[in-house]
Amino acid sequence: MSVQSKIRRNTVPQIAARKGGDPIVSLTSYHAHTAAIVDKYADFILVGDSLGMVMHGMESTVGVPLELMIMHGKAVVRGTQKALIVVDMPFGTYEESPAVAFRNAARIMKETGCGAVKLEGGARMAETIRFLTERGVPVMAHIGLTPQSSHVMGGFKTQGRDEDSWPLHEADAKAVAEAGAFAIVLEGMVEPLAAKITKQIDIPTIGIGASAECDGQILVLEDMLGLNEWTPKFVKVYGNLGPAIEQAVSDYAEEVKNRTFPGPEQVYK
Repeated sequence: MSVQSKIRRNTVPQIAARKGGDPIVSLTSYHAHTAAIVDKYADFILVGDSLGMVMHGMESTVGVPLELMIMHGKAVVRGTQKALIVVDMPFGTYEESPAVAFRNAARIMKETGCGAVKLEGGARMAETIRFLTERGVPVMAHIGLTPQSSHVMGGFKTQGRDEDSWPLHEADAKAVAEAGAFAIVLEGMVEPLAAKITKQIDIPTIGIGASAECDGQILVLEDMLGLNEWTPKFVKVYGNLGPAIEQAVSDYAEEVKNRTFPGPEQVYK
Protein backbone atom coordinates (compact mmCIF):
# COMPACT_ATOMS: atom_id res chain seq x y z
CA MET A 1 0.00 0.00 0.00
CA SER A 2 1.56 3.26 -1.09
CA VAL A 3 1.34 6.36 1.05
CA GLN A 4 1.12 9.68 -0.78
CA SER A 5 2.53 12.65 1.09
CA LYS A 6 0.26 15.69 1.19
CA ILE A 7 1.54 18.72 -0.67
CA ARG A 8 1.99 21.57 1.77
CA ARG A 9 1.65 25.21 0.80
CA ASN A 10 4.56 27.58 1.17
CA THR A 11 4.12 29.70 4.25
CA VAL A 12 4.84 33.32 5.08
CA PRO A 13 7.80 32.39 7.34
CA GLN A 14 9.27 30.28 4.53
CA ILE A 15 9.13 33.19 2.09
CA ALA A 16 10.55 35.59 4.69
CA ALA A 17 13.41 33.17 5.36
CA ARG A 18 14.49 33.35 1.71
CA LYS A 19 16.15 36.73 2.28
CA GLY A 20 19.57 36.57 0.64
CA GLY A 21 18.98 32.96 -0.41
CA ASP A 22 17.66 31.31 -3.55
CA PRO A 23 15.73 33.86 -5.65
CA ILE A 24 11.98 33.90 -5.04
CA VAL A 25 9.87 33.12 -8.10
CA SER A 26 6.47 34.76 -8.44
CA LEU A 27 3.81 35.58 -11.03
CA THR A 28 0.32 36.96 -10.95
CA SER A 29 -2.69 34.78 -11.68
CA TYR A 30 -6.40 35.48 -11.66
CA HIS A 31 -8.10 32.17 -12.48
CA ALA A 32 -7.84 28.53 -11.50
CA HIS A 33 -6.46 26.98 -14.69
CA THR A 34 -3.51 29.35 -15.16
CA ALA A 35 -2.87 29.26 -11.40
CA ALA A 36 -2.55 25.47 -11.59
CA ILE A 37 0.21 25.85 -14.18
CA VAL A 38 2.03 28.64 -12.35
CA ASP A 39 1.75 26.70 -9.07
CA LYS A 40 4.29 24.17 -10.32
CA TYR A 41 7.02 26.81 -10.49
CA ALA A 42 6.14 29.79 -8.28
CA ASP A 43 6.98 30.23 -4.61
CA PHE A 44 4.06 32.62 -4.25
CA ILE A 45 1.27 33.74 -6.56
CA LEU A 46 -0.15 37.24 -6.40
CA VAL A 47 -3.80 37.81 -7.18
CA GLY A 48 -3.06 41.37 -8.22
CA ASP A 49 -5.54 44.18 -8.66
CA SER A 50 -3.93 44.47 -12.10
CA LEU A 51 -6.73 42.07 -13.02
CA GLY A 52 -8.92 45.16 -13.39
CA MET A 53 -6.84 46.27 -16.37
CA VAL A 54 -5.74 42.88 -17.70
CA MET A 55 -9.05 41.02 -17.49
CA HIS A 56 -11.75 43.65 -17.16
CA GLY A 57 -10.53 46.43 -19.45
CA MET A 58 -10.24 49.14 -16.80
CA GLU A 59 -7.90 52.07 -17.43
CA SER A 60 -6.30 51.73 -13.99
CA THR A 61 -6.52 49.60 -10.87
CA VAL A 62 -8.40 52.28 -8.94
CA GLY A 63 -11.85 51.00 -9.90
CA VAL A 64 -11.34 47.41 -8.74
CA PRO A 65 -13.86 46.47 -6.01
CA LEU A 66 -13.17 44.21 -3.05
CA GLU A 67 -15.71 41.64 -4.23
CA LEU A 68 -13.85 41.19 -7.51
CA MET A 69 -10.57 40.52 -5.69
CA ILE A 70 -12.29 37.96 -3.48
CA MET A 71 -13.89 36.19 -6.44
CA HIS A 72 -10.60 35.84 -8.30
CA GLY A 73 -8.77 34.99 -5.07
CA LYS A 74 -11.09 32.05 -4.48
CA ALA A 75 -10.44 30.75 -7.99
CA VAL A 76 -6.66 30.92 -7.62
CA VAL A 77 -6.69 29.20 -4.23
CA ARG A 78 -8.90 26.42 -5.64
CA GLY A 79 -6.51 25.91 -8.56
CA THR A 80 -3.32 25.61 -6.49
CA GLN A 81 -1.68 23.38 -3.91
CA LYS A 82 1.89 24.57 -3.30
CA ALA A 83 2.34 28.31 -3.72
CA LEU A 84 1.59 30.87 -1.04
CA ILE A 85 -1.35 32.91 -2.33
CA VAL A 86 -1.21 36.67 -1.73
CA VAL A 87 -4.23 38.85 -2.57
CA ASP A 88 -4.04 42.58 -3.28
CA MET A 89 -6.15 44.89 -1.15
CA PRO A 90 -7.84 47.20 -3.67
CA PHE A 91 -7.91 50.97 -3.53
CA GLY A 92 -10.16 52.35 -0.80
CA THR A 93 -10.18 49.23 1.39
CA TYR A 94 -7.30 50.03 3.74
CA GLU A 95 -6.30 53.71 3.58
CA GLU A 96 -9.03 55.11 5.85
CA SER A 97 -7.85 53.54 9.10
CA PRO A 98 -6.12 50.45 10.48
CA ALA A 99 -9.47 49.18 11.75
CA VAL A 100 -11.07 49.41 8.31
CA ALA A 101 -8.01 47.74 6.79
CA PHE A 102 -8.26 44.87 9.27
CA ARG A 103 -11.96 44.36 8.59
CA ASN A 104 -11.37 44.10 4.85
CA ALA A 105 -8.17 42.05 5.13
CA ALA A 106 -9.88 39.58 7.44
CA ARG A 107 -12.72 39.23 4.95
CA ILE A 108 -10.27 38.57 2.10
CA MET A 109 -8.45 35.89 4.06
CA LYS A 110 -11.59 34.19 5.37
CA GLU A 111 -13.46 34.13 2.07
CA THR A 112 -10.55 33.22 -0.24
CA GLY A 113 -8.38 31.04 1.97
CA CYS A 114 -5.28 33.00 0.92
CA GLY A 115 -2.18 33.20 3.11
CA ALA A 116 -1.45 36.94 3.03
CA VAL A 117 -2.56 40.30 1.66
CA LYS A 118 -0.61 43.03 -0.12
CA LEU A 119 -1.09 46.75 0.20
CA GLU A 120 0.60 49.77 -1.33
CA GLY A 121 2.40 52.55 0.49
CA GLY A 122 5.50 53.11 2.58
CA ALA A 123 5.91 55.01 5.83
CA ARG A 124 2.33 56.31 5.70
CA MET A 125 1.06 52.72 5.87
CA ALA A 126 3.43 51.52 8.61
CA GLU A 127 0.84 51.94 11.37
CA THR A 128 -1.69 49.92 9.39
CA ILE A 129 0.81 47.17 8.61
CA ARG A 130 1.69 46.90 12.29
CA PHE A 131 -2.00 46.81 13.24
CA LEU A 132 -2.70 43.99 10.78
CA THR A 133 0.33 41.84 11.57
CA GLU A 134 -0.28 42.11 15.32
CA ARG A 135 -3.75 40.69 14.67
CA GLY A 136 -2.67 37.75 12.57
CA VAL A 137 -2.82 39.16 9.04
CA PRO A 138 0.47 38.68 7.14
CA VAL A 139 1.25 41.69 4.96
CA MET A 140 3.38 42.08 1.85
CA ALA A 141 4.24 45.75 1.30
CA HIS A 142 4.62 47.59 -2.02
CA ILE A 143 6.61 50.77 -2.62
CA GLY A 144 8.18 52.68 -5.50
CA LEU A 145 5.72 52.94 -8.36
CA THR A 146 2.38 52.28 -6.68
CA PRO A 147 -0.33 51.94 -9.38
CA GLN A 148 -3.18 52.86 -7.05
CA SER A 149 -1.52 56.26 -6.64
CA SER A 150 -0.89 56.76 -10.36
CA HIS A 151 -3.22 59.77 -10.49
CA VAL A 152 -1.14 61.52 -7.83
CA MET A 153 2.12 60.44 -9.44
CA GLY A 154 1.02 61.71 -12.83
CA GLY A 155 1.07 58.29 -14.46
CA PHE A 156 3.26 55.21 -14.41
CA LYS A 157 6.70 56.75 -13.98
CA THR A 158 9.98 55.14 -12.98
CA GLN A 159 10.88 56.05 -9.41
CA GLY A 160 14.32 57.13 -8.20
CA ARG A 161 15.62 58.81 -11.34
CA ASP A 162 16.35 61.84 -9.16
CA GLU A 163 18.88 60.67 -6.57
CA ASP A 164 17.60 63.32 -4.17
CA SER A 165 14.42 61.21 -3.82
CA TRP A 166 16.28 58.09 -2.69
CA PRO A 167 16.13 58.81 1.05
CA LEU A 168 12.31 58.89 0.88
CA HIS A 169 12.16 55.46 -0.77
CA GLU A 170 14.72 54.07 1.64
CA ALA A 171 12.72 55.41 4.58
CA ASP A 172 9.57 53.80 3.16
CA ALA A 173 11.29 50.42 2.92
CA LYS A 174 12.67 50.59 6.45
CA ALA A 175 9.31 51.70 7.86
CA VAL A 176 7.29 48.82 6.40
CA ALA A 177 9.96 46.29 7.35
CA GLU A 178 10.03 47.52 10.93
CA ALA A 179 6.22 47.50 11.01
CA GLY A 180 6.17 43.76 10.35
CA ALA A 181 5.79 43.25 6.59
CA PHE A 182 7.25 39.86 5.62
CA ALA A 183 8.32 40.98 2.12
CA ILE A 184 8.20 44.08 -0.03
CA VAL A 185 7.52 44.64 -3.72
CA LEU A 186 9.75 47.24 -5.37
CA GLU A 187 8.08 48.42 -8.58
CA GLY A 188 9.34 50.67 -11.34
CA MET A 189 12.49 51.62 -9.46
CA VAL A 190 15.93 52.42 -10.83
CA GLU A 191 18.35 49.56 -10.33
CA PRO A 192 20.92 51.23 -8.04
CA LEU A 193 18.21 52.30 -5.59
CA ALA A 194 16.48 48.90 -5.60
CA ALA A 195 19.81 47.16 -5.03
CA LYS A 196 20.60 49.53 -2.17
CA ILE A 197 17.24 48.97 -0.47
CA THR A 198 17.63 45.21 -0.84
CA LYS A 199 20.88 45.37 1.12
CA GLN A 200 19.47 47.69 3.77
CA ILE A 201 16.43 45.72 4.96
CA ASP A 202 16.03 42.30 6.53
CA ILE A 203 12.98 41.16 4.55
CA PRO A 204 12.95 39.90 0.95
CA THR A 205 12.49 42.40 -1.86
CA ILE A 206 10.47 41.34 -4.88
CA GLY A 207 11.31 43.29 -8.01
CA ILE A 208 9.02 44.25 -10.87
CA GLY A 209 10.81 46.62 -13.18
CA ALA A 210 13.45 47.02 -10.48
CA SER A 211 16.83 45.41 -9.87
CA ALA A 212 18.01 41.89 -10.64
CA GLU A 213 19.67 42.26 -7.23
CA CYS A 214 16.27 41.93 -5.54
CA ASP A 215 15.59 38.75 -3.58
CA GLY A 216 12.92 37.71 -6.09
CA GLN A 217 10.98 38.77 -9.14
CA ILE A 218 7.33 39.02 -10.15
CA LEU A 219 5.64 39.72 -13.48
CA VAL A 220 2.06 39.98 -14.66
CA LEU A 221 1.43 36.61 -16.30
CA GLU A 222 -0.41 38.06 -19.29
CA ASP A 223 2.48 40.46 -19.95
CA MET A 224 5.14 37.77 -20.06
CA LEU A 225 2.92 35.55 -22.24
CA GLY A 226 2.43 38.26 -24.85
CA LEU A 227 -1.34 38.44 -24.35
CA ASN A 228 -1.54 42.21 -24.01
CA GLU A 229 -1.28 44.67 -26.88
CA TRP A 230 1.04 46.83 -24.75
CA THR A 231 3.60 45.66 -22.22
CA PRO A 232 5.93 47.70 -19.99
CA LYS A 233 9.43 48.23 -21.36
CA PHE A 234 11.00 46.18 -18.56
CA VAL A 235 9.01 43.03 -19.37
CA LYS A 236 10.66 40.21 -21.25
CA VAL A 237 7.98 38.42 -23.27
CA TYR A 238 8.55 34.69 -22.85
CA GLY A 239 5.62 33.58 -25.02
CA ASN A 240 3.69 34.95 -27.96
CA LEU A 241 0.24 33.66 -27.12
CA GLY A 242 -1.73 36.66 -28.35
CA PRO A 243 -1.10 36.05 -32.07
CA ALA A 244 -1.39 32.27 -31.54
CA ILE A 245 -4.85 32.66 -29.98
CA GLU A 246 -5.94 35.04 -32.72
CA GLN A 247 -4.81 32.56 -35.37
CA ALA A 248 -6.70 29.73 -33.69
CA VAL A 249 -9.88 31.81 -33.48
CA SER A 250 -9.45 32.84 -37.12
CA ASP A 251 -9.04 29.19 -38.21
CA TYR A 252 -12.13 28.19 -36.26
CA ALA A 253 -14.23 31.03 -37.70
CA GLU A 254 -13.11 30.14 -41.23
CA GLU A 255 -14.12 26.48 -40.80
CA VAL A 256 -17.52 27.47 -39.45
CA LYS A 257 -18.15 29.86 -42.36
CA ASN A 258 -17.01 27.26 -44.91
CA ARG A 259 -19.04 24.49 -43.24
CA THR A 260 -15.85 22.44 -42.82
CA PHE A 261 -16.11 22.37 -39.03
CA PRO A 262 -15.57 18.71 -37.98
CA GLY A 263 -18.56 16.69 -36.80
CA PRO A 264 -18.74 14.21 -33.89
CA GLU A 265 -17.75 11.28 -36.08
CA GLN A 266 -14.45 13.06 -36.88
CA VAL A 267 -13.72 14.34 -33.39
CA TYR A 268 -14.71 11.27 -31.37
CA LYS A 269 -12.96 8.47 -33.20
